Amino acid sequence: MSSHRVLVVEDDLEIRESVMEILEEHGYEPVGAENGLEALDRLREPGPPPCLIMLDLMLPRMDGKEFRQEQLRHPELAHIPVVVVSAFRDATQLVQGMHVAEVLRKPFKPEQLIDVARRYCPPVAPSA
Repeated sequence: MSSHRVLVVEDDLEIRESVMEILEEHGYEPVGAENGLEALDRLREPGPPPCLIMLDLMLPRMDGKEFRQEQLRHPELAHIPVVVVSAFRDATQLVQGMHVAEVLRKPFKPEQLIDVARRYCPPVAPSA
């Protein structure tokens, strides 16, 4: 069975909650994590893996690059696409070698966020 779960790894609570709210409004099942270590814990929880990981680069305890390196070490997790969400102007250069699907620049519009989710996750049935 395909998952509509999206892991949102963002240390800024306001941004994380906003992203999760937008995803939820469009039928996705967002799961939040404040840093890379917490994100790894979320990935190891029972249930279907997320269809997408939205990853900030600047995180406490374990940053986005360290998280991605650890994710790629585990075959059962390595296949999950990662979209880096960053305000860095040079984010595209910063993610070189991280094998990410794409970069979404902050600030972004809700439509851009949903377009990204739709590219990597199965279609969500419209709510009645």
